[in-house]
This record gives sequence, C-alpha cells and structure tokens, in this order.
Amino acid sequence: MPTNPKNVLLTSLTALAASILAACGGGSGNGGFIPPVTTPKVTLGGVVTATQFTPGSSTDPTIAPAYYVGAKVCVDANSNGHCESSENPVVTDAKGHFTLTVPANAALTADIGTDAIQSVSGAKVASRDLLRVSLDQVNEQAAGTIVISPLSSEILRQTEANGTDYATEKQNLAARLGVTAANLVADVNTVTGADQTAMLAESKPLDNRFTYAITKFDRGDLYPDALAQPGGDPTLGKLAGVTPNAASTGADPRKPITFAQAQQAAFNVEGIPRYDSVFVVMLENKATSSIVNSAFAPKINALLKAGNQLTAYYATGNPSEPNYTALGGADDFGITDDSQWNCDATGANAVQDLPVPDKNAPGLASSPFATTCTQAAAVNHNIVGKPNLFNALAAAGLTWRTYNESLNPGQDFRTDSVADPAVIAQDHVYAPGTLAGNTTAIGTVGLNLPLPAGLYKTKHHPGMAYQNVRSAPEWKYSNRTMGGGQWDDVLKVNSTKYAIPASYDMDQLGTDLASGKVGTLNFVVPDQCDDMHGITLTGTVGGNPAAVTASDCSSVANNVPVATGGAIITRGDNYVDALVKKIEASPLWANRQKRVAIVLMFDEGNATAGFNSCCGWNVSNSTVAKPLVQNADGSFSPDASVNNYTKGNRGHGQSIFGILTNQPNAPKGVADGDVYSHFALVRTFQDMFQLADPAVDGSYMNRSKYTERFIAQNILNLPEYAGSADTHFDSVRPINHAWVAAAGYTQKQSADVAVPPQVGPDASQTNVWALK
Repeated sequence: MPTNPKNVLLTSLTALAASILAACGGGSGNGGFIPPVTTPKVTLGGVVTATQFTPGSSTDPTIAPAYYVGAKVCVDANSNGHCESSENPVVTDAKGHFTLTVPANAALTADIGTDAIQSVSGAKVASRDLLRVSLDQVNEQAAGTIVISPLSSEILRQTEANGTDYATEKQNLAARLGVTAANLVADVNTVTGADQTAMLAESKPLDNRFTYAITKFDRGDLYPDALAQPGGDPTLGKLAGVTPNAASTGADPRKPITFAQAQQAAFNVEGIPRYDSVFVVMLENKATSSIVNSAFAPKINALLKAGNQLTAYYATGNPSEPNYTALGGADDFGITDDSQWNCDATGANAVQDLPVPDKNAPGLASSPFATTCTQAAAVNHNIVGKPNLFNALAAAGLTWRTYNESLNPGQDFRTDSVADPAVIAQDHVYAPGTLAGNTTAIGTVGLNLPLPAGLYKTKHHPGMAYQNVRSAPEWKYSNRTMGGGQWDDVLKVNSTKYAIPASYDMDQLGTDLASGKVGTLNFVVPDQCDDMHGITLTGTVGGNPAAVTASDCSSVANNVPVATGGAIITRGDNYVDALVKKIEASPLWANRQKRVAIVLMFDEGNATAGFNSCCGWNVSNSTVAKPLVQNADGSFSPDASVNNYTKGNRGHGQSIFGILTNQPNAPKGVADGDVYSHFALVRTFQDMFQLADPAVDGSYMNRSKYTERFIAQNILNLPEYAGSADTHFDSVRPINHAWVAAAGYTQKQSADVAVPPQVGPDASQTNVWALK
C-alpha cells in the first residue's frame, strides 16, 4: 500500500516535538519526563526444513524429512541472496528452529552455507543453498510457526515468474502434488501419510534447483545460458575453427545474472523448461519420408499437426541397438549391430550383474546368459562405468521407467521373450476404410497365431547395455509391462514358459497412469509387431500351416496387394493412437499443474549414404574418433579403452519427432528446422531434469557435451572434427530452437529426405517445449 505523505509528516512532527520537549524539560504529570519514541518490534519464529535423500532404493527414492542446522535466517533487505551481518541474521538450532526480532512482518531468507549441517545425517551442506518464504505466508502462519522450505520457496518463485499472488500459487502447487494446501506450507517433519510422501518427493528436486540457482548467482554466470541466447551461442566469436554464422560475430550481449534471474534460470536450464513426466514412445525403422503424409499413418500425422515437430531429427547409428544405447547415454561406444548385451564382455568389461541371471529360465543354458553374437568386429556390448540417464536420474532423487509390451509373464527383463505355442491369438482383420482406404476387409478370419519369439527384445531397451543400470537397485522395480498387445488376453492365463507371478499385471502402464506412479522419464516401447518393425509369424487355418510375412505381423500381404510395409505402419499407427489416448485420458494428464509431455519418435531412418547424422556424430565416418573423458585436473583426454570405437556413431538418416504436452496455453504447430540427434535429446533431458550444468562441460554425459564451443576448445583431442565444414551441423545443442539460421544458410540433410533442403531461418523461433 502506498505511504500517505501526510502521515509521514505528522509522525515526523510528533517525534520532533517530543524531542524538543524532552530537551527543555517540559511536559506535565510525570515530572516533565517524556519517554523516547521506540519502534514497535515483532518476534518471528519457525523452522527451516530439509530432505534426507538416501541413494540406492530398490523402489522409489528414499527421502526423509529433516531440518537445516546452522542456517542463517534474515530479512534480505537488499534482495541479493545473502544474509549479511548488517541484516542481523540468526542461526537455526539443532532442530532447525529460529527466532528473529524485526520491526514488522517481512519475507524471510534462509542462507544455508557449507558450515550448516543436515539434521538427520549430520553431514555438512555440500554447496550453498538459499530458501525463502513470502511475506504473505509469514502473515498467514502464526508468528512462531513459520516454515521456510523448498516448497515455500517454490510458491514465492512462481508468484514472481507468473506475476500472480501467494494464494494462487499455493493452491496451484498443492493441486500439482495432490496435497492439502494447509499441509503444503506446514513443517514436512510433522505431516504424515501420502501428503508427506508427495511433499518430500517434490522437495528434493526443488532443493536441487535452488542450490543450483545460488551456484549460478555466486559464480556470476552470464544470463541467459550461452546455448539459450536468442540467435545462438555468443561465445563462439572468440574461438578459432568455428564456421562463421550469425551467432559467432559481435560482442556477447549478456550481463551477469541477477539473483531474481538465477531463481528462474535454474528451472529453465539452457532454455529447456522443467517437466514433471515425459513419455518417450519408441518406434522402429521408418524414415521421415515413410511417415509424413503417409496414407498408412493418418493418426500419427494428425498427432504431429496437433503438437510440435522437429523436422531435421537424426538417428545416431544402425541398426536398433546402437540407437537405443545412445538414447540411454549419448554414445553407442562402437556398437554397430544387435548382438546381445553381454557379447565380447571380457576383462574389465566382464558382466557383473547382480542378481545373476536365472540360468533355469527358458533358453538360458548358462549364467550369465548364453550369447548369440553376430558382430563382425570385436565390440564390447556391456558398457561399464559410463554415465547414463538412468543412473543420473536415480542419483538426483528422480525416477525412471521403461514400459515394455508383450513380455512373457515372470521373465527376466534382461532376456528376449520366447515363443509359446499355448498362447494363441487371432489374425488382425482390417475393416473397410482402416488400411489406406481399403474398400473390403483385409486379413484372414480364423487364422490362429501362436505367440512368437522376440516380441520383446533387449536391443530395444535404452538402458540394457549399461552394466550400472542393469545392476541398479531400482532395475527390477523400474522395468514394467505395457498392455495393448495382440496376445494379452491369453498370455497371462495360458503362458507355459515362465512361472506366472501372483497377481501379474499385464498393463502396469495403465495401472501407473491411474495412480500417478509413473516415472520422471518414461521410455514406452511397443513390441516388434506394434512398433513398425515386424517379425515372422507362422499360423494355422483349420489346422493347416499358413505362412505370414515378416513385415506385417499379419496375413495382410499374403491375401491382398498392399504397398510394401504399409500394413505394419498402419498397425503401429493404430497402436500409437491408442497409447496417446490412454495417456491423455489419465488423471496425470488432466492435472494441468503437472507438466507432462509425450514424445513420438523412431530409433532410425534409412539413409545409407551422404550425411547420415549430425550433432556429435563421428564426422565423415572417421577412423580416428575416440571418446573424451575428464581428468582429475578438469582437462579432457582420449579414452583408448573402448575397442573398435571408431565404427560407431555414424547415423542412419532422419525420422519424425513429435511433441505433445498437456499445457493448455502451450504453443501448437511449431516446426523446429534446426538439426538435432539422439545426443541432443539426451542433453535436453539433462537440462530438463537438471542433471547437468552448462558451465561444467564434464557434467554432460559422453557425446552430449560435444557443443560447438567444446569441440573448438578440445579440437586436438577430437581429430574427427578437424575438417568440419559446418561446425553447427556437427555439434550438439539442446532442443530449444534458439539458434537462428542466417538468411543464406542452406541446411545439410541426409540422403533419405526427398524435399529440397531448407534455406534460411524458420518462420518462428518458438521453443517446441514452451509451456505458454
């Protein structure tokens, strides 16, 4: 409320008169003494709450309530993110409690330095943190029960970001977490049940973000992050060997980040906003030209138009396995085939899985699994000790899931599914108008199809190649089933190959969507009949054998002429449509306070010549590429331990990439024409979930750190980039649509793209992940 100048004048005159009277000994009734004017004071008290995260849970992360001991609490009068001595801070006691006397109620700050400790573990705080509580919350809570927490800080941050008020953002955050508004701002140590669980699960990643915010502020980062700067990276103009473009000329326009900017930037790393849950729907082996405007994929095309698209998205390898491995950790480590994850796993890379695979399971003659290795060159398929998204999410107190269709009930996720003649489904028959405008029904009525082997394949699991993922405590819990398969109705009841667990859930995805217990990052992997891959099936009609073509997973191509691969595309199109509708019908999607996205993508395209990939790839299929690892002194050097590494990361062309979000005000119809790859997607997820720091190149895993700047600074150790004619094309960036092509810039593209290459910038630079 604005101050009334008359009141200020009256107060000043009253104080002046009192002082004059006191000086003259005037006054009456008390011997002439007039007491000095004192400023009213209030006493505020409360707690500063923390979380105790214990890594290594076999289920969801173990997060317990705690307090910060030795934290400074003050009124940060100059809003500079510090409790300075002039602001008379107090220090929290062994129970996180503080008592502060101030002239009037005010917003409070908890400055949690590295001399503070966490009450449960007794460990010192590793990096300075800063939490806040708004004046409105202070006014709302009793003077001695004020709670400064990651949740109170988030309410205040959101009011600043959205220009709203405390009541609105408190209710929004309560709705997002599914807790009562009163509990949301209470001491989490005293809350119980589901509310406490939800509050702790959110407080941990929030505390990570606020710690990161103050780190950015303290070290004087420039704002925004370099790769989020509109136009492109402004630091490139100072580096040699960078292909000139609009972003690499001129002075850097950025300024040192302010405290307010740091608070927001921590939730928008490199221009990538935080999402609560992302579902990545993985499809197989179809280039952009096979899907876009295809009569066999009308539903996917409608979804692409309903959301946002990347129009130059590249695979990083061929065939499936190297692409999935790259999606898990931004490198394929030289893998160029679909051999099992333990092929050539010897010496330091020997399989060390715990628990050891069950050698009594079908087809498993020994332990570890018997191998079927087809690679021509000796390439280790068991990746040991390399960073990946799965371990990074778990280490941050976040969660991951892989949802897989058509597993044998009770099987170990580390082995391919096996055939079972006792599990029989009927052939799919396409009604008129459901297969590229067919006028009559297509398919074979009465064709019995026994469950084939290999519907679920380990080569299609993004975490399978990583030893530290398969042996992670949460491995079994986080791998789950997904329904919608052709054999679902009989698979659970008639399966003979594995012991069926009690209450086996054929569709844990459906169960998790209903309960909200999905992961932060969810890979959703249809089986080889529903992902457009296709496998050979052999069925019977009236007891007589009937061969079924490998490409269709049905009898369609046997009994009617259909364009090559058309039926398998339609089958996948129908499955994806049903899957998207299932996610969009969930309470999770309906909760607009939660940020949820669906990604539709393929593992690879079909390019075999020309520029098969981009963005951190092995440029020109060189024979000199080696992965870079960071040394103790911060420098990077080549790692020569990966056998036949130079054979990998060579790409396989372009495929579609669509993004749907549940945010009602998010922009739609955005087409980002910049080049991206699986490595760029990994970098994007690291930013989205705050798993890395743009100021620390080594915090980005494997090839996701190969930005234009990083390549230029490490060119002596990256000889495959020495002859790059387009350093932008050959480097990694987050999928944020920040880079703007120069007017005459002609986009490179792979040989599997039929349309002419794009010249100049996109029509707009709207971020495909934008929330509003």
